[in-house]
Amino acid sequence: MLFERVVRPALFRIGAGDAETAHEWTLTRLAGLPPAARRLMALRYAVRRPTTVFGVEFPNAVGLAAGVDKNGVALAAWPALGFGFVEVGTVTAHAQPGNPKPRLFRLRGSDAIVNRMGFNNEGAAALARRLEGSLALRAPLGISLGKSKVTPLEDAVDDYLASYKLLRDYGDYFAVNVSSPNTPGLRSLQDRDSIDALLGALVGEKPILVKIAPDLTEAAIAELLEVCLARGAAGVIATNTTLARDGLVAADVAAGAEAGGLSGRPLTAKARDVVRFVHTETGGQIPVIGVGGLMTADDAARMFDAGASLVQVYSGFIYHGPALVRRIASLKKGQS
Repeated sequence: MLFERVVRPALFRIGAGDAETAHEWTLTRLAGLPPAARRLMALRYAVRRPTTVFGVEFPNAVGLAAGVDKNGVALAAWPALGFGFVEVGTVTAHAQPGNPKPRLFRLRGSDAIVNRMGFNNEGAAALARRLEGSLALRAPLGISLGKSKVTPLEDAVDDYLASYKLLRDYGDYFAVNVSSPNTPGLRSLQDRDSIDALLGALVGEKPILVKIAPDLTEAAIAELLEVCLARGAAGVIATNTTLARDGLVAADVAAGAEAGGLSGRPLTAKARDVVRFVHTETGGQIPVIGVGGLMTADDAARMFDAGASLVQVYSGFIYHGPALVRRIASLKKGQS
């Protein structure tokens, strides 16, 4: 309750005119936390419920979704806030500023966020340098890979591969992000031939997962899953943000008209349905990381029931803080 009554209102005041300001302010403070403060936070929020998925042991089943800490600047803080794993990125082969600001919008009445960040990041080489010089994480690290905006779609495989080669020594798993709505043409890489070429180049020594959009038809998801199975993908992350605007309260409709991907409460049921479809369609052969609209522990419990092996939070963390992470982590029993 401290987070929702004190911390969140303060952060929202900081970013009253631009939500990205509050986000960056928070990352800077988390990055600067002294070890003693991290230890105290871990005593309150860390939950140990080990689970092993695609050969990686996770301290608990709740991860920080990609997009929160794109450049890996606050890596030591996330396990202290209760996360069992952290996914940095999305990172691209070329550093890029992303889309023009403002590009991050809170829809408070709907517990939602609209973003059109556009893969703003310092680039794969910069992330590799930071990871090389960082202290070992107490939780597994995922790295989300995307296509550089300047790279033509026909050269996408080489672009993803360039990032992977720079970062493969640092990630416990890699997510192939072909589903962001904020890079022109990116979602076309979810079709059969494109994803087959990508997985053919990347699948190898480290677990490779594919992050999919919630807006795909079931037929399109089924086709993608066939390729994932054939190419030996380690898992699927379901889902990215949505272009739909269903589920917004009346007061948020105008703000919801901003271009970009929608996350949070309006995505809860849709993301869960995609997770259930993936799990059922593959007979449980492909582990699923469920993400999208996990705003309560009950949302996460339903996601696990739908077939998710792990879950990630983004909007839920922004609105409800580390207590939500702790509550979700406490739900999932360990497995081996």
